[in-house]
Amino acid sequence: MAKIISPQVEFTQLLHQVKQVAPEIFDQHGNFLNLMEGRWQEKGSPKEFISPIDGSVIGSLPMLDRITALRAVQGANREAADWGRVDLDERKRRVQECLDQLRSHVDLIGKLLMWEIGKTYKLGFTDIDRCIDGVQWYVDNIEEMLGSRQPLGVVSNIASWNYPMSVLMHAVLVQVLSGNVAVAKTPTEGGFISLSLAFAIARRSGLPVTLVSGSGGELSDVLVKDQAIDCLSFVGGRYNGRNIADALASVHKRYMLEMEGVNTYGIWNFTDWNSLGEQLKKGYDYGKQRCTAYVRFVVERRSFPQFLETYWDAIRNLRIGNPTLVDNPDDKLPDLAFGPVINSRQAQDLDRLYADALKTGATPFYEGKLDDSLFLPDQDRSAYRAPRALVNLPRQSELYFKEPFGPIDSVVLVDRVEELVGEMNISNGALVAAIASDDVKWAQHTAREVRAFKVGINKLRSRGDREEVFGGLGESWKGAFVGGKLLVEAVTQGAPSAPVLGNYEDALLLPENI
Repeated sequence: MAKIISPQVEFTQLLHQVKQVAPEIFDQHGNFLNLMEGRWQEKGSPKEFISPIDGSVIGSLPMLDRITALRAVQGANREAADWGRVDLDERKRRVQECLDQLRSHVDLIGKLLMWEIGKTYKLGFTDIDRCIDGVQWYVDNIEEMLGSRQPLGVVSNIASWNYPMSVLMHAVLVQVLSGNVAVAKTPTEGGFISLSLAFAIARRSGLPVTLVSGSGGELSDVLVKDQAIDCLSFVGGRYNGRNIADALASVHKRYMLEMEGVNTYGIWNFTDWNSLGEQLKKGYDYGKQRCTAYVRFVVERRSFPQFLETYWDAIRNLRIGNPTLVDNPDDKLPDLAFGPVINSRQAQDLDRLYADALKTGATPFYEGKLDDSLFLPDQDRSAYRAPRALVNLPRQSELYFKEPFGPIDSVVLVDRVEELVGEMNISNGALVAAIASDDVKWAQHTAREVRAFKVGINKLRSRGDREEVFGGLGESWKGAFVGGKLLVEAVTQGAPSAPVLGNYEDALLLPENI
């Protein structure tokens, strides 16, 4: 029997629900609008958006030009003084109202994220759930964290597409809770429909939020350097991050720039292969399209046979396919390891990186295959890629120094501890790393030599939630750290004698016990 798209996630029905819940985000012709100057307006120049699930067009981004985006920023700036005078209890009440409304639409948002950015339903649900639970923690604990600190004013948010709720929406709600006005750019690669719904709910709750769409080249000057912007929160790649850091060098404003790095997993004097196998499976969540994905394994040479056997056993049974398909209308959605990567362009770039690695001398040791039974017979599969893995990646390969942001693993074999540390630090800074060893004390000691903000010992490290701080070392992060009370401190001003912890050009101010 041929598979069908589950009626519970059929996109036209989801879009119908969005129009019922938030009709204000559309014009009379069904075009999506931007949220600026306190209302939904300006369809801009609509740009077709193609779902990675099956190549279908599911909407059009309302792309703005620079002049219109400047209007949006100026409108947000006009709101800042009034919002800064709203007392904390009232801000808490409004954010709580927003969270309560978001909770009633968790299912819809999770399903939209499937079509927009290719998440499985489980991961889409997790994204919005982590957003709500995380912000709830801030609502419950904001008094102690905020104290006498004052808001900065207008906070600009430019974030990648992979976590529109648990990263971008979460940050925006904490920023307004702290007394700021928030401006956000929708990620061009995906997430604008679910974000529009969430921002409509926030605006109805009386929160001063602005949401605009447009190309980075067109809007970056306004959202980064305009004098009305008091703080910038950026999540994205190193190339764009470095350009933004350069642009901010002559402008005195607060910033948090989270950038990519090669997150490495070092293995030395290790025998608990069953545990590693479970970690390898978990590490493939969302096809490694995460800023904390582990894509480089630095392995003691004598352990490579056991590593290879463990890797094969863990990865070969991963199911990769269309996350919307079922056999019967009442069936549960499939339990897949992951679906597509974000789009066909990213899939082609992964192919390019892989081919370049082979051409320069890397040896492939795993090439997964897609299972035809997990797709519709004639559907577009251009954004789907099975896991692939390489060993002996040479330094002249582009992949050697680059995070692939997709399902490609690489393994580097080493013979000395000094080599292990050197290879783990190959990208001059990372967000996370891990070391696996039977000698825990040795691992803890060696972890101090790894240039990552968080290092797991015999386990993966993640971004963390609630009170857990987050940042990066070296070139993986610039500016203030976030997470826990540091997120509130990053978007507020305290006494001059109270520095904001972070990774700056002239200083590294680390929190204790990261």
